[in-house]
Amino acid sequence: MLWGCFAAGGTGALHKIDVIMRQENYVDILKQHLKASIRKLKLGRKWVFQLDNDPKHTSKVVTKRLKDNKVKVLEWPSQSPDLNPIENLWAELKRRVRARRPTNLTQLHQLCQEEWAKIHPTYCGKLAEGYLKRLTQIKQFKGNATKY
Repeated sequence: MLWGCFAAGGTGALHKIDVIMRQENYVDILKQHLKASIRKLKLGRKWVFQLDNDPKHTSKVVTKRLKDNKVKVLEWPSQSPDLNPIENLWAELKRRVRARRPTNLTQLHQLCQEEWAKIHPTYCGKLAEGYLKRLTQIKQFKGNATKY
């Protein structure tokens, strides 16, 4: 499993998860990689963190960590469609890595890191720009299926 983040300006950290993910592990990942990614992406103070409603992400310990670090989190209603543009980024990474045909887990991880680093900021920018269109369309279709 991988944890990664991105913004309109490109990809942030990509972290391999070798354990069964628990809320404490998620806090550790945020400690290690979120601030570093913010600096790398030069986001300054005007950014919003988006995560899904996985119980590990919304647990009290994670919520406290984010609040204590003044991380603004995008409100996300439960049972909502998964419109997080990182899903498109995961699909792109998977396509690129699959094309290189890794033969073992070590190589798979290495290729994931290489391909993640090669994802162009323009692609990330298009994903971020398309977000408003996604939200508008889901509202227009009253939560029913859209092209996204």
